[in-house]
Amino acid sequence: MRWIKAALLALVVAAGGAIAGWLYWQQQLDAPIALSASEVYEVRPGMGASQIIAELEARGIIAAQWPYQLLGVFEPQRLRGLRAGEFRLEPGMNAAQLLAKLSSNDVVTYRLTVPEGRTFADMRRLLGDAEALDHETRDMSDAELMTALGHEGELPEGRFFPDTYVWRRGVSDMEIFQRAYDRMASVLREVWQSRDDDLPIDTPYEALILASLIEKETGVAAERSRIAGVFKRRLERGMRLQTDPTVIYGLGEDYDGSLSRADLERRTDWNTYVISGLPPTPIALPGRAALEAAVHPAAGSALYFVARGNGEHQFSDTLAEHNAAVRRYILGEGESP
Repeated sequence: MRWIKAALLALVVAAGGAIAGWLYWQQQLDAPIALSASEVYEVRPGMGASQIIAELEARGIIAAQWPYQLLGVFEPQRLRGLRAGEFRLEPGMNAAQLLAKLSSNDVVTYRLTVPEGRTFADMRRLLGDAEALDHETRDMSDAELMTALGHEGELPEGRFFPDTYVWRRGVSDMEIFQRAYDRMASVLREVWQSRDDDLPIDTPYEALILASLIEKETGVAAERSRIAGVFKRRLERGMRLQTDPTVIYGLGEDYDGSLSRADLERRTDWNTYVISGLPPTPIALPGRAALEAAVHPAAGSALYFVARGNGEHQFSDTLAEHNAAVRRYILGEGESP
């Protein structure tokens, strides 16, 4: 009987030890991970659970591997869902929260805003400097990029929607260009379908060109449709649009920050002081508000406008009124009537 008692005692001790070990293991899993500050951790494609756990320990994110290794033995499904991506880990997470994060779609994202009124060249520079992108298009010419997008022979200016774009690490810049192109095509199609009936333009592309002029002329929301109205009336009367941003665009790298009379008289394909009608392409990436203004110009009688120097414009019906406004706001020679 003595051996039976000894065996029972051994079983009790072993069971107690097992329970104590299990409780200690659970305590380790429930305890906060070793991080002292927020940190981004990347699970690279092809990494297995054991490699991830070893790397987490090596980087000081977890204190030890063994609690997770045991978890892989007793609850292997907990480690099967780990996925590639960048994850932001926070102090205070326990093992369950850590593994849930590494198994989720809650990955780190990057964002970039392409402002309205920037050129396509500006957009390329912004994306070229963006982090965490696969810069697939960096060495492509504009023509090669458009061909890769499936639009061979199409000029890119104005074709990409200015917006805030969000991506995960490893996404190609080609995907961002595709999203921006598709978004502009969708918005332009929608806006064109709701256009006014009496416009002096005939195609969505002409609306895109006109919207780019409006975008570059003003950042004041209330003025967009008024400027569109001026352009509409000038086009209807066969007057040249005479808008400075087209001169600047045509000068390209020759633009030094100010416009001279010689610049205004210099013939380029875009200079609306010397060409009639619209320029051959947009001069910037217009936003939705400028597109809406282009197809819904405000009624009125103004044929001229000049910058007041505060971001707004003075609108005039006659050349005499306009010249007086120029003397006041540009030359500082007194009050306009």
